[in-house]
Amino acid sequence: MKYLTDIPSDTLSGTYVLVRAGLDVPLDEHGDVADLFRVERAAQTIRYLRDRGAKVIVMSHIGRDPETTNEAVARALKAHVPVFYVPDIVGVQAQHARRSMKNGDVLLLENLRTDPRETANDPGFAQELAALGDVYVDDAFSVAHRAHASIVGVPRHIPGYAGILVCEEIERLKEARTPASPNVAILAGAKFETKEPLIKLLLETYDHVFVAGALANDIFKARGLAVGTSLISEGVPGLDVLQHPKLLVPVDVTVERPDKQAHVKKATEVDADERIVDMGPDSLGLLAPLVASAKFILWNGPTGMYDHGYGTWTDRVAEMIARSDAQAVLGGGDTVAAIQQAHTQLNERIFLSTGGGAMLEYLTKGTLPGIEVLTQ
Repeated sequence: MKYLTDIPSDTLSGTYVLVRAGLDVPLDEHGDVADLFRVERAAQTIRYLRDRGAKVIVMSHIGRDPETTNEAVARALKAHVPVFYVPDIVGVQAQHARRSMKNGDVLLLENLRTDPRETANDPGFAQELAALGDVYVDDAFSVAHRAHASIVGVPRHIPGYAGILVCEEIERLKEARTPASPNVAILAGAKFETKEPLIKLLLETYDHVFVAGALANDIFKARGLAVGTSLISEGVPGLDVLQHPKLLVPVDVTVERPDKQAHVKKATEVDADERIVDMGPDSLGLLAPLVASAKFILWNGPTGMYDHGYGTWTDRVAEMIARSDAQAVLGGGDTVAAIQQAHTQLNERIFLSTGGGAMLEYLTKGTLPGIEVLTQ
């Protein structure tokens, strides 16, 4: 795979560089970017190219609604690098803006998913996008698991390179696939059937695998425990997972009653009308010595229903990791939010991945479609 730094710096001046950035960010009630994490990470590659005189054309998508524009993203990005927002992708307005660029200028095109040909990986759309640049830089690790036109189609037409962020993601996630021991993996979220291959891989690789969130509900149910009205998956964990000596699950849980009141009880005592919304303090106590002694920690997914206000124990896990001396790779939107709220001084020891699904898929397979195409 070729990297951005493989391009001789003195050849970038005046070169049209098409950058696929990962600027899919949440917006607040005022229409402004609510979390600047991905914006700040994307700015590094853009600045690198701009400082060397490249004509940088940034393309990205935002949200699931194809009518959402990149205007708010442009406002947020301007705090890090001068950028001109073009409410167009490959049309007349985009072409005019491109022709008007000077060395060091940065354009941000419209939300790619306003054109349905993006997610359909339409060859014609990929060719139109590629025509905007002389070279292509993939810096969108968060969507590198998607076979979309801007990810896998464009680099088939012009030379493709991995951006600074993608290079760092690959380097740190490779470490997570072969961690130093002692180590511990913490995996939460939902949909056991999609995460089971990764759980099995982690059980082979890590000393301890702590499964929480809705994934733990599936294990509880498979072991014959009552889970009340808790979220469960369609898939059923196999005995090779349920009986694995490295597998750990919460020993106590936070449950929500029908009156919306929450309290903590043993995992074996959940009533039929209760919903598991998080783990409990004894589960944190189970995890604490493993985190404290670990040389490497992998964490993806909050321990409970973080977006429903149940973030107490997720935040406590984040605080523990922040205090530890371990190398740590953390990913998933709520996981990143929790570690940021722990007010730790982030350094090279703790790496926050911009990927959620992409991170999980890379850990499972060791590659992604957006990475694979850059090696061909």
